[in-house]
Amino acid sequence: MNSNQIPEEFKDIRPYTPDELPRVFDELLHDPQFLPILDHVMPDVPRPYLVQQLAHCTTSLDVQKMFFYPLVRRIIDECSDGAELSVPEDFDRQQPHTFITNHRDIVLDSALLSYMLVANGFPTTTEIAIGDNLLIYPWIKKLVRINKSFIVQRSLPMRELLRASQVMSRYMHFVISEKRDNIWIAQREGRAKDSDDRTQDSILKMMAMGGEGSIVERLRSLNITPMALSYEYDPCDFLKAQEFQQKRDIEGFRKSPDDDLRNMQTGIFGRKGRIHFQAAPCINAWLDTIPADTPKTEIFHLIAQHIDAEIFRSYRLFPGNYVAADELAAAPAHADHYTSAEREAFLEYVDARVAKVELAQPDKAYLRERILTMYANPVLNSSR
Repeated sequence: MNSNQIPEEFKDIRPYTPDELPRVFDELLHDPQFLPILDHVMPDVPRPYLVQQLAHCTTSLDVQKMFFYPLVRRIIDECSDGAELSVPEDFDRQQPHTFITNHRDIVLDSALLSYMLVANGFPTTTEIAIGDNLLIYPWIKKLVRINKSFIVQRSLPMRELLRASQVMSRYMHFVISEKRDNIWIAQREGRAKDSDDRTQDSILKMMAMGGEGSIVERLRSLNITPMALSYEYDPCDFLKAQEFQQKRDIEGFRKSPDDDLRNMQTGIFGRKGRIHFQAAPCINAWLDTIPADTPKTEIFHLIAQHIDAEIFRSYRLFPGNYVAADELAAAPAHADHYTSAEREAFLEYVDARVAKVELAQPDKAYLRERILTMYANPVLNSSR
């Protein structure tokens, strides 16, 4: 599908089309800010060879398979103890889905999902919803749009923000119905830094702005599929704990673009342990059980609760999650899920993460409690 086949209103937020890619490749390969990044990520790839390979990439999916796919594979091999994807037995791999997931890592949640879809026989990856607050350099915006991302415009006045949400919703419906591609979107704006995964009603309200028919019919047309993303270790756990203390101690504290960049780098290259993605059934059949006389304001809340329950049920819990829950409760309620050696190793890990926090006056007890809470909440939610 070329740019002439896509409505003009999506021009500034959609991924690049095949006819636009050659120009953007050329711009990136002449960008003095991007080239050092490229040399760092691909140190052994001669520039002429790279240009030659890009010439063979006629779509963003080609670029993903030729360049991003090997990079993600390398991250899995070097920074994790393996990654796996599980889907229901009757899952329709040919039908486009809107995967709505819990959100842990700025970059890797969607990158790993796209990689694992292809690795598990899906015909394509996903188009990725990404906030414009992360596009801190022009080359990042170009790179993510090459990588099948569409832009969530957040830095706008309220009236313009409403219009931008309507355009994005129409674009999501266009992706599913016309482009026949998958979508990845987080269940909330920003990461759940305490790992208490809750779907924001506002995300669902935005999705229902596009499409036709009732609220339920509009959401059904997106083929919404909850998915739980589980990382044994969160490389950014100490950065998230640090941010909690900064927000506690500094009125009006907000992360800087450099903080976001550090979170991205740490998330990509830090230790992750085992990684598991579990898809729940598409919610379409469940949507049909919502009574027709349900008030509109209640519909979104009911759907959010259902998505949350599916993510809680699908979450892969590791020994460290159970250890954290027991430490916070000061009771061995989950001791049958870990050994004494696993408990000792995890608590040593937590102490080491607290030691990595870079603050003038770190509140070590508070930081430890914050990190334990991040790992304990999935256990607490699984029993709800």
